Amino acid sequence: MKPTTREITIFAMLGAVMYASKLLMEVAPNIHLLGVFTIAFTVVYRKKALYPIYIYVILNGIFCGFAAWWVPYLYVWTVLWGVVMLLPEPLPKKLRPFVYMTVCAAHGFLFGTLYAPAQAVLFGMSFQGMVSWIIAGLPFDLIHGVSNFFCGILIVPVISALRLAERSMAGGSD
Repeated sequence: MKPTTREITIFAMLGAVMYASKLLMEVAPNIHLLGVFTIAFTVVYRKKALYPIYIYVILNGIFCGFAAWWVPYLYVWTVLWGVVMLLPEPLPKKLRPFVYMTVCAAHGFLFGTLYAPAQAVLFGMSFQGMVSWIIAGLPFDLIHGVSNFFCGILIVPVISALRLAERSMAGGSD
C-alpha cells in the first residue's frame, strides 16, 4: 500500500482540495462535499484513499486546532471509507448514483451518533448524557444527511474526472 511519489503528490492535492472545499462551504453549516470526496476517492483509489482522507484530517487539526472536537475525525471519515469499501464492485451503472448518494446521506444522518462516543469519553458523559447529546444534535444531522444526499449527485462525476485524470497520467511518465 506504499504510495509512489506521483501518488503522494496527488493525494496531498486531493486532501488539500477536501480541506479547501470545507472552508469554502463553512458559511452553510453541515453542508459540504467531504462525503462526496471520501466516497469518490474510495471508489477510485480503494485502500489508498485513506491517504487524502487523513491528509484532510491532519490539515483540519493544523489549521483549526487539535482539540476535543477533532478527535472523532480520526475515525468518522474512516467509517464512510469502510462502508464504501464493502460495496460490491462494480455496481450496476444505473444504481451507482443512488447507492453512493444514499451512503453519503446515511453518513450525514449518523454523523452525530458516530461522533458521540468520543465526546462521551473525552467529557466524561454517562450513556444517558451521550444519548441526550445525540438527540440534541438531530436537527443538525438532519441537515447534514439531506445535504449529503443532494451533494451526492456529484459523486459519479467526480469519480469519472478522477479516472479520466488517472488514464491521462498513465499515458505520461512518472
